[in-house]
Amino acid sequence: MEIRANATRQELTRLKGRIRMAQRGHRLLKDKRDQLMREFLSIVHESRQLRQQLEEQLGVAYKSFSLARAVLSPSVLEEALMVPGGAEEIAVSYRHIMNVVVPEMEIAGQGRGHDHVNGSGRTGTPPSYGLATTSSDLDDAIARFQGILPLLVRLSYVERTIHLLADEIEKTRRRVNALEHVLIPELEQAVKSVEMRLEEMERANISRLMRIKEIVRAH
Repeated sequence: MEIRANATRQELTRLKGRIRMAQRGHRLLKDKRDQLMREFLSIVHESRQLRQQLEEQLGVAYKSFSLARAVLSPSVLEEALMVPGGAEEIAVSYRHIMNVVVPEMEIAGQGRGHDHVNGSGRTGTPPSYGLATTSSDLDDAIARFQGILPLLVRLSYVERTIHLLADEIEKTRRRVNALEHVLIPELEQAVKSVEMRLEEMERANISRLMRIKEIVRAH
C-alpha cells in the first residue's frame, strides 16, 4: 500500500525518522530470529538424542516383559499388573528463551532421596505386587518402565519447547520480511516522492522569482 505524504520539509524529516526506526527494528528482529534458530536447532538435537535413548530403553523393557509373559500365566500377569503403583507428581516451572515462555518439568522430589534412575534405566522403587507368584523378569520389566518415566517427562517438555520456538520463529520471520520487503521500501519510495515534489516546488519558485525580477527590470 502506497504511503501518502504531504510535500513538506517536516513530513520529509518524519519519514526519514520512520525509516531509521524501521531499519533498527529490522536488525533487532533479524538478530532475534537468528538466536531463536540457534536455540531451536540445539533443542531439536537434544530431542533426537532423547528419542534415541527412549527407543533403546523401551526395547530393553519390552524384552524383559516378553520374557515375563512367556513364563507367567495370563491370569497371574494380569493380576500383578492391576496392582496400582505409587503416584508421581510433576513439578512445572517456566523459563524465557528470547521472550518465549517455555515449560520445564521434572518428577517432584527427584534428586532428593526420591526414586533414582541408574545407568540401566531402573529405579529403586519396589514392586507393588506380591513376589511369590511372579518372576524376576517381570520385576525387571516394571523397574525399567518406571525408569523411563523421567525420560518421557523431559522429552514431553522439550518437544513442547520446539513447537513454541517454531511458532515464534515463524512470527519473527514474517515481521522481518514485512519490514524488509514492504514497509521500508514503501517509506523509501515515499521519501523519494516527497523529495521530488519539493524539488519541483523549489524549481517552480525559482522560475517565478526570475519572472518577477524580469517584470521589475522591464518597468
